[in-house]
Amino acid sequence: MSNPRLAHLLELADKGPALRAALAEELAALLMDGPGECPPAMRPVFENLLTKTAREVDADTRARLRVRLFADRELASRVLPKEQDPVAPLIEAARNGGDITAPLAELLGLDAPNTAEILKEASGEALAIAAKGAGLSRLAFSTLALLALPGGGDAAARLAMYDRIATLDAARTLRTWRGAKLHITEAATAAE
Repeated sequence: MSNPRLAHLLELADKGPALRAALAEELAALLMDGPGECPPAMRPVFENLLTKTAREVDADTRARLRVRLFADRELASRVLPKEQDPVAPLIEAARNGGDITAPLAELLGLDAPNTAEILKEASGEALAIAAKGAGLSRLAFSTLALLALPGGGDAAARLAMYDRIATLDAARTLRTWRGAKLHITEAATAAE
């Protein structure tokens, strides 16, 4: 084979699972470097190989691939696996009436007792702060507030509260809660 880069790719492909990350990153680079590097007749073959390989690599490698392929979103959407929304299983559990304390605690980076306290706070302010601080969307917050908070509450007031909370302040408060040995309500008072 006259092209050393293509020979290197074939060598990586032949090495098995141990070098999947290297193969995926080399394929992404080849496809992004332009037509001079990747023969047009081989492009579909390399895209198919990248699609298969991208499913077999770890999350860190997939994140690097997303960055590498950012300039060609169409290619990225064809070859990279769809990422599951981390909030979707949580919302599904809430819809089914399940206990969402543990999965919400994991998503927020809090312990279960403090997360349970957030879910018991009827106004929704603690959940709004935690959701905004963790980067959850307004839709995710409103769905969780509707399904998981006690007493129904005023949905419009809860959304207005979420909208009023500054993202940086919420992130700072959530970091405080993560590091606090206090309960959420005590930590919120201490942060003020």
